Amino acid sequence: MTIKVCPLTYQGHVRLHIKPTLGHIRLAKLMPPLVRAFLNDMLREGFSPRTVQYSHAVLRRALGQAVKDGLVARNVAKLVDPPKVERPEVEPLTPKQARVFLKAMEGDRLEALYSVAIAVGLRRGEALGLRWEDVDLEKGNIRVRASLQRVDKKLRLVELKTKRSRRSVALPSVAVAALRRHRIQQMEERLLAGSRWQDTGMVFTSTIGTLLEPRGVLRKFQSALERAGLPRKRFHDLRHTCASLLLVQGVHPRVVMQILGHSQIAVTMDTYSHVVDELRRDAANQMDSLLAVE
Repeated sequence: MTIKVCPLTYQGHVRLHIKPTLGHIRLAKLMPPLVRAFLNDMLREGFSPRTVQYSHAVLRRALGQAVKDGLVARNVAKLVDPPKVERPEVEPLTPKQARVFLKAMEGDRLEALYSVAIAVGLRRGEALGLRWEDVDLEKGNIRVRASLQRVDKKLRLVELKTKRSRRSVALPSVAVAALRRHRIQQMEERLLAGSRWQDTGMVFTSTIGTLLEPRGVLRKFQSALERAGLPRKRFHDLRHTCASLLLVQGVHPRVVMQILGHSQIAVTMDTYSHVVDELRRDAANQMDSLLAVE
């Protein structure tokens, strides 16, 4: 399968995925097993099959240029197929489960994080990369501009590159209220930390103001689900929950696309086809009720 890589994402894949893992290896010593291990490691870390395929395509293109320039004799990335992994099923929380979860999280340090993730479908990196300067609680909206990513083994804020991914999103009142409580809690933590506090300007931080470790957030999220008596989920499933809840309420798919920051409406329709199928059946039933002859 041939994968086209958008130029806007090329540098991101090199910076975020390829360089940290393979950047220290000399071209002449880069062998197929190393490339295969690189792709498999990305999958184990939770990256989607599409992201892994993109990284493979970027690496293959770069090595193809190296072959043309006479720097290497062969393109080893061509000898490695990207892992064939079925796209995981979308498993959102049901409306009842979402209410149970948010109720159980009242008073939790990360209550606002979960609330925002469910309410507007932020990716984990986008949520952890949210800055107070991008939050307007008076107007009830946020600007999604950056994502917290691991670059060269360090956590860094990476500005979102595409126009679709950079977006302004209206917050429901439940998320605004959670963020107001969170801001007060953070101010209290700042006073307690004193000179140990590090002013990063981030919305979601540790108790001394530092960036939150994404893997630690995932562990806390899964523990929170267990405490609430809910099944194990990925953090990304909160994003799926948001989309599903919007669609079943009759929100137009194009609006859902804009809220989630999808590049094309086809992505939204394909990802949430199970919900769309239900909506089609509901539409047919409603048409029956209108046209039924008594």
